[in-house]
Amino acid sequence: MLQSVTIETQASNVDALVPLHPLGATASLIRERAAEAKGRPIVYVAQTVRRAKELMAILAGFDPDRSLAFFPPWDCLPYDGSSPSRSVMGQRMGVLRWLTNPDNKPEIVLTTAEALLRRVPPASIWNGLHREFRVGDRIEIREVESYLRGVGYVFDDRVDEPGEAAIRGRVIDFFPAAAPLPCRIEHEDGIVSAIRSYDPVTQRTLGSSDMLIVDPASEVPGAAPAPSGESVGREHWLCQHYETGLATLFDYVDEASVLLEDGVELRVGSFFETIANGFEEAGAGQGKRRAPKPERMFLQREEWEALVGTRLLATIHDGDESFELPRFAEMDAPWRALADYLDSQSKNMTVILAAPDMGLLKEWSRRFRRNLGRSLELDTDWATALASKKKDAGFGLVLPISHGFKVPGHKAVVVTVQDLGGSSAVSRRADSASSLLAPADATFSLGDALVHLDHGIGLLDGLTEVEQDGTKRDAVRLRYADNATLLVPVREIGALWRYGGQGTGATLDRLKGGNWIERRNRLLQDVHRTAEGLVEMARAKAKRRTKALRPDRRDFERFCGRFPHELSNDQAAAVDAVLEDLASGKPMDRLVCGDVGFGKTEVALRAAAAVAFSGRQVAIVAPTTVLAQQHMRTVQRRFAGFGIEVAHLSRLSTPAEARRVKAGLADGSIRIVVGTHAVGGKGVGFADLGLMVIDEEQRFGAKQKETLRSLGKDAHLLTLTATPIPRTLQASFVGLNDLSIVATPPVLRQPIQTVLASFEDDRVREALERETRRGGQSFVVCPRVEDIEPMRERLTRIVPDLDLAVVHGKLPAEEVDDTMLRFTEGHGDVLLATNIIESGLDVPAANTMIVWHPDRFGLSQLHQLRGRVGRGTRRGVAYLLTEPGRSLTPETERRLRTLEALNRLGAGFEISARDLDMRGAGELLGEEQAGHLQLVGLALYRHVLGRALTVASGGAVLDEWRPDVALGVAGRIPAEYVPDEETRLNLYAEIDRAHDRAGLDELAADIEDRFGKPPAATRTLLKLAEVRVRCAELGVQKMAAGPKGIAATFRTKDDAKLAAAAKLPKDWKWTDMKLVYPIATQTVAERFEAATHLLDRVDPAEE
Repeated sequence: MLQSVTIETQASNVDALVPLHPLGATASLIRERAAEAKGRPIVYVAQTVRRAKELMAILAGFDPDRSLAFFPPWDCLPYDGSSPSRSVMGQRMGVLRWLTNPDNKPEIVLTTAEALLRRVPPASIWNGLHREFRVGDRIEIREVESYLRGVGYVFDDRVDEPGEAAIRGRVIDFFPAAAPLPCRIEHEDGIVSAIRSYDPVTQRTLGSSDMLIVDPASEVPGAAPAPSGESVGREHWLCQHYETGLATLFDYVDEASVLLEDGVELRVGSFFETIANGFEEAGAGQGKRRAPKPERMFLQREEWEALVGTRLLATIHDGDESFELPRFAEMDAPWRALADYLDSQSKNMTVILAAPDMGLLKEWSRRFRRNLGRSLELDTDWATALASKKKDAGFGLVLPISHGFKVPGHKAVVVTVQDLGGSSAVSRRADSASSLLAPADATFSLGDALVHLDHGIGLLDGLTEVEQDGTKRDAVRLRYADNATLLVPVREIGALWRYGGQGTGATLDRLKGGNWIERRNRLLQDVHRTAEGLVEMARAKAKRRTKALRPDRRDFERFCGRFPHELSNDQAAAVDAVLEDLASGKPMDRLVCGDVGFGKTEVALRAAAAVAFSGRQVAIVAPTTVLAQQHMRTVQRRFAGFGIEVAHLSRLSTPAEARRVKAGLADGSIRIVVGTHAVGGKGVGFADLGLMVIDEEQRFGAKQKETLRSLGKDAHLLTLTATPIPRTLQASFVGLNDLSIVATPPVLRQPIQTVLASFEDDRVREALERETRRGGQSFVVCPRVEDIEPMRERLTRIVPDLDLAVVHGKLPAEEVDDTMLRFTEGHGDVLLATNIIESGLDVPAANTMIVWHPDRFGLSQLHQLRGRVGRGTRRGVAYLLTEPGRSLTPETERRLRTLEALNRLGAGFEISARDLDMRGAGELLGEEQAGHLQLVGLALYRHVLGRALTVASGGAVLDEWRPDVALGVAGRIPAEYVPDEETRLNLYAEIDRAHDRAGLDELAADIEDRFGKPPAATRTLLKLAEVRVRCAELGVQKMAAGPKGIAATFRTKDDAKLAAAAKLPKDWKWTDMKLVYPIATQTVAERFEAATHLLDRVDPAEE
């Protein structure tokens, strides 16, 4: 019996009262219940998909061999006309197929109420529905293609999403819908010769297997289209596809017992309401067949109560926090606090240290022993650790747990590395925000402007083959002012920094008689002053304090439950970070950066709820009245019934309304205000402002933002943006504000198809009329107000039957707002506008956009514009139409082709980086979007500023140096091996940036995977890079080879002293800081062998 659990008996069911948090305690309890079930499966019903997945990961960490399954719900709403994703359907079908095999005995199935309530295909369908491929099998390509199409796979040129497939020659690529990675089947003469998994982004091989199981990517494989005539949404007619009717998950696990989380019943009631509303809105199928009645697609309330009630083993209620551990990382002395905590617990308490990977576990176990004098046993498992009877037993386990807990029913406590080191304890293992949002300075393109540290700004002209000492070598060719050329050996490519892409207007330096060195030195002085100011600002910020906010949990969970979708991982991480900020006692200053339509608003809404439910006021500010009103409607809908008054304030507010709102904000009766910059206007004051949310921050001026920031001295600040100005990003990178990235798209969101073409009447007519025929709306965007009237006349002639609305900046503001609001509500077929529609406008029915003269917009503007379409479940199309017969400049066409190519979801970060190369951040302490960035470019500026910040903070900056390896041999990447010049150039850069042997080994394997076995010249290049890396590790400034020996010159006396401590042969000679190894070498292999031998002898790690 679990000692810390309160038991209530109800008939034959046990109602266990234990807390939902922390997750580890809940997972431990599930494990105990599964053991008590004695072979009967457990169905655990979690509140959310996220909790179910996290619990499954923890349970797998407890017992890697345990039989677990996760059965997800559909990721679309009942009867909403859109299909669930192929990934979700594949996961569901994979679990159902696995459960039909009598040899499989599931111990725990994790799911949600929404998944259980939806009926599933019957078990009788599975004969021949899945497919197995084995090496050595004979296959027929047409039959394989027919099978994949029949079970829901979509054929595409590039396979990188679940449920996609492609057949090319002797290769079949497909992404099994239930699998974590895509697979590649290679075949020779109809025989499967290899099965490999590969990275969906890089398309590079990751591993191989002898067998592969493929499950359907649809729950209606081979079904006829739905009554609408389209395949999208046909799954909502699932019951009509199976003559025998649908089944339930319990038909597959008939003997299962059920564990429910507290709050699941509330979600059940909410989901029944959603089902009823969806069926009512579906009506009669828009004049065609009625949508299936709910009882045919879903369990009814009585069925739910009967199926769950007879199986209910326990309900895990929201209880006290007795299982939670203190947040040691937030204390002044975390290790002392942990020691005190352990002393306060029962004697012989077993301690389990948890880390997300073995590397961190080993590192922190050493710290554990050093700080607490307690050794941890790492080669063990969860069951052994809990069963230990040793005094002061300690263990280390790899577990995906962020926060520790007391183990229910055991004298054991789990402590995580995050408990002791905070989020930074694992941050080095994760992609940093700065790496996601940093400009693409790591990748060079022909025509880019580059900065050479000694020669200034030039244009990248390509690679040149030169001959030196009878050996062919490659050099980077840069073009400077007056067509002067500089050749940079590829071994010196590290001296080049990306300034910006083509068309940035960079002024080229002169190789002779220029003033680059003077400008560079002046910049260094100025940047040091900038860094000192930034450090002072950061120190002042660190001293600020405010009231810690922790919302009423039940209200907050009810509020979150109204969001009809599951949070993406990035959204969830951002919300968690915001909640931690609010509870920290320090004023939050966080930037949430996410691409268009990726769900930043939900992060802001949950932040607003947390503050409002804590009793303080919230202001949500948008740059336009239309966006503010859209936010207002969302906020009112989400907060309805919570007793929180929400108000609107903008120029649309009448004088009487404005006075009422101002009075309510002043006396505190209005808890949330949504508006434009009018929120910071004259006469506006707050009784207790707790949170300021600024949406689309790049659209506000500096003074407007400062005014809004000043409304509450200790208020928290949350800033949202899709295309951040570099000044804001830089502030995040240097620690003036925190940064959250929302880079994961909504599941149903599809990439916008982007087409660059000329403006032809027939093309425009077809695009607009097709969109109208399928019930959608369209945008036509012009760059200037002067273009609007001619375009209106042209559209009236091309599509006279379509309802055309017009907005632009010279119309009265009230007319603009009214027109745009009516369009968002579905009134009108086409909205003709300037880029006034760029920010935040949400028109779910709009799927087509035509941009006239796209060359007159910035890349970020175009990306923002095309983000206005395809916000529902249909794929949007953006036509970038140029004037017929008029040629674009090569630079302009290249820029627009970039946008056309970067049509994947989340490309906004890369586009912003490219487009903002030189629209840049300017100085952080000023508002100029120019200055230092225009001197050296964003990449070099960030590097210089980072070093200056380290110095200003009192840290030590390591000298930048690079070993000189002169072994008399040269490596290169021949054009015959890698034909594309740009690819070769970037491979040289990647090799140059490698800083350890593991990274080099990985890069070498990657090169061979992509291009085949490297030739001798490329192997030599990689070997030279390895020698360079080792020299840097050992402090060897230069390694040179002659006919009679190898010499290593050390950089410092300390480096030489350390090397001299090694036991060296007597004939090896020291001259000052140079060590000479006397050996005659003739071949390349001999020289590398000799150099490696020297490094091995002086390397303490090799002893």
